[in-house]
Amino acid sequence: MRRRLSSLAMLAVAFAPFAVQAKDKLPPDAFSVTMPMPSAPLPANGSIFQGAYVPLTSGGRAGAVGDIVTIQLVERTAATKSNAAGTQRDGNIGLTPPVTGPLSLFNPSDIAMGGGQQFKGKGDASQSNALSGEVSVTIAAVYPNGTMLVRGEKLLTLNRGDERVQISGIIRAIDISADNRILSTRVADAHIRYVGKGEIARASRQGWLQRFFSMISPF
Repeated sequence: MRRRLSSLAMLAVAFAPFAVQAKDKLPPDAFSVTMPMPSAPLPANGSIFQGAYVPLTSGGRAGAVGDIVTIQLVERTAATKSNAAGTQRDGNIGLTPPVTGPLSLFNPSDIAMGGGQQFKGKGDASQSNALSGEVSVTIAAVYPNGTMLVRGEKLLTLNRGDERVQISGIIRAIDISADNRILSTRVADAHIRYVGKGEIARASRQGWLQRFFSMISPF
């Protein structure tokens, strides 16, 4: 009994690395919210309106660190790949011994040889993904050329688990609509993650031991 327990313990230790999922290369604060920088009060100059200049054409568009922008998720990708290959080779050889002379004794029948080889292969693969919805993010940085770094996340706590949508990337001020919305297809260097955890997410994944045997299986 002790030998069995020790064997199981050694097996668990050996397979433990396969139970740990690979960590993301992104820093932990890659999707954290950015608060606006506190500004010092401006000295009174005798005018009616105090504050920084904002052009009338900009309206209420987001453009400063901490402003909120809504990302409309319209991601849709599709990929299809197929290939086929075939080879064929045939060969024949025949030999008829003479019917007269000393070699006629070895004339039971005509001698013939033949061989053939054939191979056919075919493969198909297709994949499609779709993601829709909206996520409000904050502007984390404004660059000299007018582009802005945005990042944020949305956490939904349901009765059977948690769903998290995270996004970060670079946007242009010209792509922001009047109501501070922008399509996700307009986000450069976009990092979009949709992950979940809970009993529903666990039920849809293989166990760590089954994943290990799937990796080493030759079939």
